[in-house]
Amino acid sequence: MNDLQKKNFIHSIVKYDHENSSIVLDQLAIEEPLEIVLKFTKNNQTIYKTIAITMRTPGNDLELTLGFLFSESIIDSYSDILSVDYRMSLENNEETQQTIVLEVNPDLMVRIQNLERHFYTNSSCGVCGKTSIDLTAQAAKYILKKHQKKISVSFIYSLPDKLNTHQSIFHLTGGIHAAALFDFDSNFVCLTEDIGRHNAVDKLIGKCLLSNDIPCQDHILVLSGRSSFELIQKAIISGIPIVVSVGAPSSLAVQLADSFGMTLIGFLRGNKLNVYTHSYRITQ
Repeated sequence: MNDLQKKNFIHSIVKYDHENSSIVLDQLAIEEPLEIVLKFTKNNQTIYKTIAITMRTPGNDLELTLGFLFSESIIDSYSDILSVDYRMSLENNEETQQTIVLEVNPDLMVRIQNLERHFYTNSSCGVCGKTSIDLTAQAAKYILKKHQKKISVSFIYSLPDKLNTHQSIFHLTGGIHAAALFDFDSNFVCLTEDIGRHNAVDKLIGKCLLSNDIPCQDHILVLSGRSSFELIQKAIISGIPIVVSVGAPSSLAVQLADSFGMTLIGFLRGNKLNVYTHSYRITQ
C-alpha cells in the first residue's frame, strides 16, 4: 500500500446528478502541515532551526524534505544529511505536530544563512524576472544536456495516459497533483503525488537523491498541471532537459526554460501540444 493511502479522510456529502440527490461518502486528499527543522552544531552547541512549514499530503516526507533542501541549494546529496528524526505528537487520536528534523553537515551553515536572505529576496516586491533568473543561475550546478537522441512527438502524446496509469491517489480523490519521470528510451521511472504541485516535484527530486540519480540528464519531467517558474527552476537545478505539462506555462517559466536551454512543452491534450522552447529535442 502507498504511504499516502494509509491516511484517509472520508466525508459525507450530498451528491446531485441532474435533479436527483443522494448522500454518499467521498474520499478527500489529505492536507496537513509538516515542519522542516535543520539541526546543526555551532560553537559546540546544538542548534535547531525551522526553515519551512509546508502544507502537504502525508507520505514520502523524507523525499519531500530532501527535494526541498536540494532545490534551495542547502544540500548537494543525501550524504550531507547526518541523521533524520521524525517527531509526531498525538492528541485525541489526532496528530497535532508533524515535524521532521534533519541533522546537516555543519560545513553547510553558510548555506543556511544564505537561505534566509534568499527567502527575503523572493518575498520582496521589488524583485523582477531577470533577478529571479539570475538567482537560478547561481543555484544551478548542471548544464542541461544537448542530446543527439530525439524524443518522438507520438511518445509525448502518450504521456498523459501513462501518467494516469500510475496516479493511484488521484483515482481515489480526484484532487491531487502528480510529477513523473520518464527516460529517453520511453521508460517510466517514478511518480510522486501531493496536494501541492511544488511538493510533488520536491518528492520526486528527493527520490532521485536517495537513489543517487541526480543529475537527471536523460529524463523527462511530466507535470499533471501547469508549469510555473518555481517548477522549472527545480527541474533546472536537477539537470532535467525536458519538461512536459498538461496545462499552461507561465511567461517567466518560458523565459527561464529558454535561458537555460530547456525544452518546455505545454497544453498536452490528446494529440495536441505546444513546444515553447528549444524544440530541437522533439521529432515527428
